[in-house]
Amino acid sequence: MPAPLPAAVRRRAGGGSVPLALVLLAATVAVTVALGRWQLGRADEKAATLAALEAGRTLPPLALGPDRAADDLIPWRSAQASGHWLADRTVLLDNRMADGRPGFWVVTPLAFDDEGRQAVAVLRGWLPRPVPDAPVTVRTPTGPVTVRGELVPRVPRLFELPALSGRKRDELASSLPGWPGAPPRVQNLELGTYAKAAGVVLLPAVLEQTGDAPDGLVRDWAGPPTNIDTHRGYALQWFSFAAIAAIAFGVILVRVLRPKR
Repeated sequence: MPAPLPAAVRRRAGGGSVPLALVLLAATVAVTVALGRWQLGRADEKAATLAALEAGRTLPPLALGPDRAADDLIPWRSAQASGHWLADRTVLLDNRMADGRPGFWVVTPLAFDDEGRQAVAVLRGWLPRPVPDAPVTVRTPTGPVTVRGELVPRVPRLFELPALSGRKRDELASSLPGWPGAPPRVQNLELGTYAKAAGVVLLPAVLEQTGDAPDGLVRDWAGPPTNIDTHRGYALQWFSFAAIAAIAFGVILVRVLRPKR
């Protein structure tokens, strides 16, 4: 908190309104400077993400498998995986939009071995929400498949408020293969939670599928937000507000301390 004003300043202010104004202006300077620095930090984070994206896309394609080292799973690197879908462990991610329409992202493990013990989580694509709402059926090819796409470190998250009922929106059944009916719907999906529920060992990365496939899903991925200049513009605005408040603070203080003739 700002230091209390000297008694001389309070006497010359002729009351409490001017000291209060000085305190508020000092607080405004502190808050707006902090907000400006936070926006610069966000810009630096997105600049780092953009650099990682460009670096990953320059690397040669990677063949995924159960023994693939984690150091090779570089974000935004092209990759492909061969195996078979574990369709009974499909999960729908709710509240995903495409062209202004609500829908779901579809996530399904692709198993490398016949036993289905080791797999990679594949972000397969988007499908629209039925109107009126109804159980969703996902078409999943059977037999051996090869899936191509880009690696991402995790399934992109949405901000969510805690459910009023106390049940988490990303809570899964303890055993997905035994889930009755349509695939479960969740708001966000953590790989550790997904692996435990699906009963498989997942690679520590997600394959974001690209290209065509006979499943009717839309694969128009937006990629990570890279609006760096927007954050820098917001930072400039906050620093401008801080400068205005600092100038006002100085003007008021000079008038209070100026000797009366």
